[in-house]
Amino acid sequence: MTSTHKPTVIVLGTGFAGFSFIKRADTKSLAVTVVSPRNYFLFTPLLPSTTVGTIEFRSIIEPVRAARKGIAYYHASCTSIDGRGRTITCEGVFDKRSFSLGFDDLVIAVGGRSNTYNIAGVEEHALFLKDLADARLIRQRIIANFEQAANPTVPEEEQRRLLHFVVVGGGPTGVEFAAEMHDFLTQDLQKSFRALMPLVRITVLEASDHILNSFDATLSDYTLRLFQRQRIDVRTKSLVTRVDDGAIHLQNGTMIPYGLVVWSTGIGAVALVQSFDVPKDQHGRILVDEFLRVEGFSSVYAAGDCATIRGNVIPATAQVAQQQGTYLATELLHRSRGKPARPFRYRHYGMLAYIGSGRALADLAAYKGKGFSTWLFWRSAYLTKLVSLKNKMLVVFDWFKTFVFGRDISRF
Repeated sequence: MTSTHKPTVIVLGTGFAGFSFIKRADTKSLAVTVVSPRNYFLFTPLLPSTTVGTIEFRSIIEPVRAARKGIAYYHASCTSIDGRGRTITCEGVFDKRSFSLGFDDLVIAVGGRSNTYNIAGVEEHALFLKDLADARLIRQRIIANFEQAANPTVPEEEQRRLLHFVVVGGGPTGVEFAAEMHDFLTQDLQKSFRALMPLVRITVLEASDHILNSFDATLSDYTLRLFQRQRIDVRTKSLVTRVDDGAIHLQNGTMIPYGLVVWSTGIGAVALVQSFDVPKDQHGRILVDEFLRVEGFSSVYAAGDCATIRGNVIPATAQVAQQQGTYLATELLHRSRGKPARPFRYRHYGMLAYIGSGRALADLAAYKGKGFSTWLFWRSAYLTKLVSLKNKMLVVFDWFKTFVFGRDISRF
């Protein structure tokens, strides 16, 4: 389909699955085109750290255009897929003009969105934590709430509301944000807003009976005890039914005033996946076979958070998406050379999470760690996973700067 007669592969998305494919694809044998409304790769495991300034935003992103030579990139959104005709329709991010692209193989790696479960008021009043724009909004809101509460005309009841930071969802992202928020309060904000500190609260709402469900129970219990010492209020079996402007309503009738709500309750399907007429699971994810092929198509693949293997439940994590992207890059090259396909095999390397006060968790196959030494391991592990030397150096500098000078509390 191209002048060089190389098979054309279109990749939708620049998350872990799409970016891993881009980095590993053989551009000498495959003509790779990337379509995504986001022209960078984001290292999401460190995203909670950017919400309070522990790490700066640009330290954890990689420009797609600079990631690999020999690829074509379009700053656009895919709006529809014609799997039979092997074409996609796209819309430019800036001018909204439509255009079509043909493919020999298509890799759908568009990720997911924050799942609101159709709860009233979430879209209007809560903030999510999926991208850099979300983290920046959270960072601005935190400082704005403190500055507003510090004004002499604000009554104490309103101060308490403004300084109540609520996290909905007790998974790794929600827990890590609560931990980062605690550090920000105790290490930086208390120096400038000391009089307001007795009014500040952090609350974590979890619908199930314990936080960090994907971690070993002993590590989850350790986190709960640490949060109690840090005065972070963890409320399990707390199902949110409605979010108003300034108050959250729970199923048990409780109303919780808030100044900021961070919604982190799982992954939902994006509009493209919802509109793609293929078999999906109960969560709206595309069903694929053991070769990551979309059911009914021989040349359409799906990977990462937007897909799930039928009969093989794998967690929607960054390491899964990364392995699937790498697998597809290898398998499509083999396929173009007439080699037999091999099924995808996921290798679980364990899970890490930061829980505040210089402590972290490590849930690995051979090691269940917690505390300060695990925090050092957490930092070194994520540092090695960052893509470029530039970002490794920037993150190390950010950590050093935060340790020596503290986090910046300016709002701009």
